[in-house]
Amino acid sequence: MPSSQCPPQLRLTNRPLGASPAVMEKMCADALPLTMNSSEKQEIICIFGTGDFGKSLGFKMLQCGYSVVFGSRNPQVSSLLPRGAEVLSYSDAASKSDVIILAMHREHYECLTELVDSLNGKVLVDVSNNRKINQYPESNAEYLAQLVPGTHVVKAFNTISAWALQSGTLDASRQVFVCGNDSKAKHRVMDIARTLGLTPLDQGSLVAANEIENYPLQLFPMWRLPFYLASVLCVFFFVYCAIWEVIYPYVNGKTDATFRLVISIPNRVFPITALILLALVYLPGVLAAILQLYRGTKYRRFPNWLDRWMLCRKQLGLVALGFAFLHVVYTLVIPIRYYVRWRLRNGTITQALANKDSPFSTSTAWLNDSYLALGILGFFLFLLLGITSLPSVSNMVNWREFRFVQSKLGYLTLVLCTAHTLVYGGKRFLSPSILRWSLPSAYVLALIVPCTVLVMKFILIMPCIDKTLTRIRQGWERNSQHSKSALNGKSDI
Repeated sequence: MPSSQCPPQLRLTNRPLGASPAVMEKMCADALPLTMNSSEKQEIICIFGTGDFGKSLGFKMLQCGYSVVFGSRNPQVSSLLPRGAEVLSYSDAASKSDVIILAMHREHYECLTELVDSLNGKVLVDVSNNRKINQYPESNAEYLAQLVPGTHVVKAFNTISAWALQSGTLDASRQVFVCGNDSKAKHRVMDIARTLGLTPLDQGSLVAANEIENYPLQLFPMWRLPFYLASVLCVFFFVYCAIWEVIYPYVNGKTDATFRLVISIPNRVFPITALILLALVYLPGVLAAILQLYRGTKYRRFPNWLDRWMLCRKQLGLVALGFAFLHVVYTLVIPIRYYVRWRLRNGTITQALANKDSPFSTSTAWLNDSYLALGILGFFLFLLLGITSLPSVSNMVNWREFRFVQSKLGYLTLVLCTAHTLVYGGKRFLSPSILRWSLPSAYVLALIVPCTVLVMKFILIMPCIDKTLTRIRQGWERNSQHSKSALNGKSDI
């Protein structure tokens, strides 16, 4: 090691007065022996396959200090591999390392049967994925273990993309699910994942490989129900509003109101969908409380449909927030619409020709300002709920703070948004004059679900009911002998 590369503290403090450069080199070498031998202790990892994922994984491993040997069917024609990696045939590459990562598709596993002796006792890491869920009767990892029985098969790295490995943007996909029947082999692969800057999660034995292989194939599994509900609500209310605001005027007065399909009707559909979805976020919690009261215990499973509903409440709320945001944007463009400007201009001219003005109505001003204020406050709390649901924010608050925001402020948001819709209807809410073909306005239908949720929640928080529900959630059971002893003043352990 040249003296210029010796650490500054050695150059400044440890050099004897008058020492020669040769002595300095010896001192530096003695002071940093690990630096000299670090390259000799690099662990060798073998990768079968020179495709995109194999090359990206090899590139990442070289960056983290591993020596990489690629196994290829045609070592001579392999190109675009990371600099510093060696390319050999399968048999030669297998003899270089005890850990072999199979970056190849299941269809090419047959070539491994010729290497049974070379692979015996080695750790095979299966990173493959299929084209569709449950494409084969068994998982790829289990099939590999049957094909090469003398090896220790570990499933890992299949949820990491080649692009994320090569670009270094692993923030969104840092978790690595690992499973295997041999604990030592599994922990060795997990240590490699940690060295690469990933977070390994032990999923148990190789039986879990089927579930792990299905993870990358699932397209927004927790968002399907919210998207389906939002789509159904949007289509239903769009058709309903089209009948109410476009078809009815044309049938009764030959009035062409098709222009409402672009701005007016969507600006009705979006807030209605947002309000109903927000109510559906809190409805499963109310139904769960009613079930617990009815059963008198918390130790019975909820129905599967209720479980699924409760698990996707966060996604329901975020979709509702998206529709609320669209409602705000559409409302802001109302003053620049041609139809609105035409009505204002004609109204002004009509009043000028008639030489009279419209009297000021204090009650109308109150309703209008209350309607706007409730909408602004409701949307502000809606945004607050969405922000606190972000992992970066929710990880900074404790459980009680998170529950206060999502439950207490969530119900307050629902109250404000429901009141916003009620005030919008004002005196027309129960007026028969708003009926068209015996159909009420769309906002009347929008109030059914949120008002039902709020009424049910109000009943549940009444002291006589809330006390019983709290005891049930603390472990009390109506028909349990232990609960009876607790009622008699005896404490159960």
